Amino acid sequence: MPSLGADMAAGTLVEWLKKPGDAVRRGDTIAVVETQKGAIEIETFEDGILDRPLVEVGAKVPVGTPLAFIRTPGGPPAAPAPAAPAVAAPPPQPVPVAPVPAAPAAPVPPPPGEAIRISPAARRMAAERGVALADLKGSGPGGAVISTDVERAAGARPEAAPAKRHGLDLAEMRKAIAAAMARSKREIPHYYLSHAIEMTAALDWLRAANAARQPPERLLLAVLLLKAVALALEQFPEFNGFYTDGAFHPSEGIHIGTAIAIRGGGLVAPAIRDTDEKTLDQLMTALRDLVARTRAGRLRSSELFEPTITVSSLGERGVESLYGVIYPPQVAIIGFGTPAPRPWAVDGRPEVRSVMNATLSGDHRASDGHRGALLLLEIERLLQHPEAL
Repeated sequence: MPSLGADMAAGTLVEWLKKPGDAVRRGDTIAVVETQKGAIEIETFEDGILDRPLVEVGAKVPVGTPLAFIRTPGGPPAAPAPAAPAVAAPPPQPVPVAPVPAAPAAPVPPPPGEAIRISPAARRMAAERGVALADLKGSGPGGAVISTDVERAAGARPEAAPAKRHGLDLAEMRKAIAAAMARSKREIPHYYLSHAIEMTAALDWLRAANAARQPPERLLLAVLLLKAVALALEQFPEFNGFYTDGAFHPSEGIHIGTAIAIRGGGLVAPAIRDTDEKTLDQLMTALRDLVARTRAGRLRSSELFEPTITVSSLGERGVESLYGVIYPPQVAIIGFGTPAPRPWAVDGRPEVRSVMNATLSGDHRASDGHRGALLLLEIERLLQHPEAL
């Protein structure tokens, strides 16, 4: 069970996406776990064969609990599991299982009064897509109905409506955010910096670049900000990494967590991997994908535990400045406000220019105000030459 944030202590396994004997590769999603941040797809970081699961669907287990054995191809199978493995929470009470014929040609509805064995995620999806449970044929362990069975049944109906998944409990999410921020303010010695950046060149370049693009291909200012931050972090690695075990550990990669507001409330900041290596178009594609999956409750585990720094912006809300609270174990968060027209001195003459406030919240255990100021100045310098981003 991976840790998906400083506030996570345990997670509930709601679905296995792979069966024993299935081949898995690094990056494959193999399970779905419910946390305070919603339904998260768990990825594997090993190539091999899924030997056997160690945790039953419905069990709530603490972070660090082994979920399954994965063996290398040709390797020996894992040792048999103990008769009653210990987990943090007891498995759910078994429900009656509908009789399954040996080889049915079509789904067979259960007799009246009998329940269907179905994962919570699949049950929720069936309700959202209007798929009758009696029409479902399970392909999961023991004949249980899983999400792919619901998708298959929904796709077979011409009138099926697009899915609208709501895997997020916003009240629980707010509790998780509050717990992480309270810990941050207790443990991290924050310092705060603010710097006004003249944005006329960046905004003019963005307008010109978008003029020749179709709406789905247009860039947002957000991707210029992400790329400028990523390139600046190459010069200031003390802001990119984690403070754990009493010391700062810089990250080899720059994986910027992008704060995304969820409609109805709540906030998550999933990572865009290798932000510094992506082009602006690649960043725009990644950002659109993250926003869509975040609001659908379909994030992957790596996107939640990989961010090495967070960038947040309330610019679209007209806010001038944003002073963030560092999300542990990260050591910095950068905020951007709304570019707005202001008087600005240009070659000794007053002109009206678009100006944006950039802020930095830093961890004094990993950096100091002097280095933080230089980081903001480097971000400013990069934004003066948007064509080079």
